[in-house]
Amino acid sequence: VQLQASGGGLVQAGGSLRVSCDATGRIFSIDTMSWYRQAPGKQRELVAGITSRGNTNYADSVRGRFTISRDSAANTLNLHMNSVRPEDTAVYYCSATSVTPDGLATSWGQGTLVTVSS
Repeated sequence: VQLQASGGGLVQAGGSLRVSCDATGRIFSIDTMSWYRQAPGKQRELVAGITSRGNTNYADSVRGRFTISRDSAANTLNLHMNSVRPEDTAVYYCSATSVTPDGLATSWGQGTLVTVSS
């Protein structure tokens, strides 16, 4: 599975932004897709995830502000970010966990930078 993230940029605090991730390759094997982020000097953290059945989970810091969605027909993962805060500034990475004959395998996109100005 190959992942290509896009949509990052500069946004003012309180504004909205959407980042997207296009999946290609063995997409039929994908179970869970997720967004992670890594701020400067910090560890990568899970932002939100969505299973093939549509079950979602969110980090406490973004719950109620961010919405993850998955368009299976277009093989696209989206993260709608509302009421953004300066602390949301980070490189956002999409990931996909696939079921393979050898077990679970995780693929990563290249990341897209989101900068929130105060």
